[in-house]
Amino acid sequence: MAVLELLDELEEVVELANSVPVVRKIMVDPNEILEIVKEIRLELPDEIQQAQYIKDERQRILDEAKAEYEKIIKQGQEKAEQLIENDEITVKARARAEEIMKVARENSSIMKMSILDYTDSMLYNLQEKVDQLYATYFTDMYDELQSSFEKINANIAQSRSEVKDQIYKSQQENNV
Repeated sequence: MAVLELLDELEEVVELANSVPVVRKIMVDPNEILEIVKEIRLELPDEIQQAQYIKDERQRILDEAKAEYEKIIKQGQEKAEQLIENDEITVKARARAEEIMKVARENSSIMKMSILDYTDSMLYNLQEKVDQLYATYFTDMYDELQSSFEKINANIAQSRSEVKDQIYKSQQENNV
C-alpha cells in the first residue's frame, strides 16, 4: 500500500507543478521527485514479498484443501465398500451361492456314480449273456468261435475294469 501512496504523491507533485507557458512543460523540483522514487524503490521489495507470500499461502491452502478433499473421498469409498461387503443381503447371497455350489457338486458326484454303476451293471449282464451263449453253443461251435468269445470277454472284462477304475477315482474325489 505504501507504494500506491508514494505514486499518488508523485502524481500530486506533477499536477501542482508550475507550468512553463507555451511549451506545455512543467517545472518540478528534481530532488523531490528523486526522493519519492527512492522511497518507492525501498517500499517495492516489501510489497512484492507480501504479494509473493499471499500467493504462496493461497497455493498452500488450495493444496491442503485438495488433499483433504481426496482423503474424504477415499474414506467415503472405503466406507461404501465396507458397507456393501458387510451388507446382510450380500452375506446371505454369498452363503446361498456357496450352498448351491455344494449341492451342485454333490448332485454331480451322485449322477456320475449312478452312470458308472449303470454301465457296470450293463456290462455285467452282457458278460453273463455271453457266458450263457458260450456254454450253450460250445459243443456246436468251431474253435474259431471259442476264440471270438474269449476276445469279446477279454474286451468286456477290460471295459469293466476301466469302469471300476473310474468308480474308484470318483469315490476318491468325493472323499477329498
